Amino acid sequence: MTENNEKTSDFDLNKHIFSLLQDEPFFAALSRTIDKMATFAVPTAGVGINKNTGYFELYYNPAFFEALPADQRKGVLKHEFYHLVFEHVTGRLPASGLNQQWNVATDLAINSHLAGQLPKECCMPGEGIFSEQPAYKTAEWYFDSLDRDEKYQEATESMPRGEGQPEEGEGGEGQEGEGDGQPQGGSGTGQFDNHDSWGEVDTQTKDIAKERLKEAVKKAAKECDEGRGWGTVSQGVKQEIRERLVTQPLDWKKVLRYFVKTSVRADKKSTIKKINRRYPYIHPGRKTNRRAKIAISIDQSGSVSDKMLEGFFAELNELAKLAEFTVVPFDHQVFEEKVFVWKKGQTNKKERVLCGGTCFNAPTKYVNEHKFDGHIILTDMYAPKPIASKCQRMWMTDRDGASHPYFKTNEKIIVINT
Repeated sequence: MTENNEKTSDFDLNKHIFSLLQDEPFFAALSRTIDKMATFAVPTAGVGINKNTGYFELYYNPAFFEALPADQRKGVLKHEFYHLVFEHVTGRLPASGLNQQWNVATDLAINSHLAGQLPKECCMPGEGIFSEQPAYKTAEWYFDSLDRDEKYQEATESMPRGEGQPEEGEGGEGQEGEGDGQPQGGSGTGQFDNHDSWGEVDTQTKDIAKERLKEAVKKAAKECDEGRGWGTVSQGVKQEIRERLVTQPLDWKKVLRYFVKTSVRADKKSTIKKINRRYPYIHPGRKTNRRAKIAISIDQSGSVSDKMLEGFFAELNELAKLAEFTVVPFDHQVFEEKVFVWKKGQTNKKERVLCGGTCFNAPTKYVNEHKFDGHIILTDMYAPKPIASKCQRMWMTDRDGASHPYFKTNEKIIVINT
């Protein structure tokens, strides 16, 4: 999202987040994972994915937020977070692609849960040109229904296309609005927030953002279930959130892309083939390659069965289609003679080289000393908590290991089928 610094405002949303969401534990927990950015490039607010980092962002017009009463500020925040929870940003586009009717449909699906909490310009089922639309339907349902809604069709046909409003089937780059703090939405059909950036991000970055969001929603739901409560989130929405967490198992390929990209570091070297922009033809340029040095430690202790070991190697054969990584066999120690680089495209059969007790400190020390960027441990989780890792660490285990781990950790634990 492009910033426009020609106008100024003292309003800082970050200073108001706690007071706005102190009685909304679910949204407060989700909010902690989302960057907030003030900008006058949009008239109101919106959410999207940063194309460079793969993180979600909430961008807002300070003048717009400053003019709202507190209850509507909270309502707008919840509206934007619902776009993320319902995956409007990371998927679920109609066959025709991102267009104005889909934008309105997603707002109608969300605003059913926010009646009386939003600016009057919003799309609301049962009101205005949407008087024939019932509440609490999905975005897909509203999208189809709007095709047959004469009031909506007449309203949209009689209005000029707004700034930044994408053509049919296009994501649109968007344009900088006037930024006067007045709810506009660009359509005149009650859509008050900005969706322009939804079509600007490539599929891989969306997949990474989606995996991050799953983890954030899962953590927020756990906090709410453990006693903080869910605030105003309805039973229907809670059920949908839980179903999404259960019925959408993590895709191995997406997990790997997510882990590799978030572990990546720059490898810079001088080269005369690249022109130095500051001192052309005087000094060599700098070429930057993005790569990730990933270690995968395989628990080969006696508690890990042959079936589980076979399952681990089967999954690694799949991962090797996507990337190169270093395999580190261990039980209570690392068998350094058997450490090897698993080349991209290779397949390997199961091999048990150790069978002692388990100690997670051994592979962690090995990875720390050899300066890896990311560390994945395939294990049954039956050992004490290890020392801290100097790089990003992730655990992969079977369903039993994930349900009954020997220790608690805030690091990611992924269940695989063995």
